[in-house]
Amino acid sequence: MKKYIIVFASMSGNTEEMADLISESIREEGIDLTVTDVLEADPSDLEEYDGILLGAYTWGDGDLPDEFFVFYDEMDGLNLTGKKAAVFGSCDSSYPAYGAAVDILMKKLQDLGADIVLEGLKVELDPIGEDEELCKKFGKDFVSKYSIEVSF
Repeated sequence: MKKYIIVFASMSGNTEEMADLISESIREEGIDLTVTDVLEADPSDLEEYDGILLGAYTWGDGDLPDEFFVFYDEMDGLNLTGKKAAVFGSCDSSYPAYGAAVDILMKKLQDLGADIVLEGLKVELDPIGEDEELCKKFGKDFVSKYSIEVSF
């Protein structure tokens, strides 16, 4: 059975809510999923999973949140070749670099060899209404991307 992990940072609860919605849809597909706050996660554990999802809000003018700094730095040297990955996060359009943390984490995962299988999911502030469905679809699409690619 494939193993997936979601690692997220959330200050206001918005990104955590996104993680909950995404995890709900992934679990509906029968996937073994671990969900953890970035402060409780060990970056080296990522190598043990087949699918990796990172979630973070964007701080200030386009930075990773402080909670992600150590995790991000300790990802250096990981070999994520062959791992499927995607990134999501809550964003605030009042800042010029909308959702930059999502882009930063996608680049990091790519640099470590992971295959980014979905465009980053950026949601304005909290996932309500259509955004709830986008989060659930993101989880289902992540699972289906993996299933399609490994079936060949």
